[in-house]
Amino acid sequence: QVQVVESGGGLVQPGGSLRLSCAASGNILSIYDMGWYRQAPGKQRELVASSGRKIYAESVKGRFTISRDNANNTVYLQMNSLTPEDTAVYYCNVGGLLRGPRPFTSWGQGTQVTVSS
Repeated sequence: QVQVVESGGGLVQPGGSLRLSCAASGNILSIYDMGWYRQAPGKQRELVASSGRKIYAESVKGRFTISRDNANNTVYLQMNSLTPEDTAVYYCNVGGLLRGPRPFTSWGQGTQVTVSS
């Protein structure tokens, strides 16, 4: 009942920037958190940034910025000074209430970010 769609991934050189977008739609009453996670090959999925909890992974502090457009149920991740260690599939996670009400948490399909020269 909730669709989460990410966009903005791609190939970028070290030191470059990318901006990811994530939009949630469906029978949503309210959203309390929208965040970004990433999973590199052979590694566990990890939290990158949460707009609701206002936290960042230590490895991205000072380089990544999360922002949210509440009116459009959209969250962005501005990524600057990218390094090869940022290469991963980036997933958007949305948590909130469906009309009813009942809680939900939904994931997007993921968008690939590759940092390479």
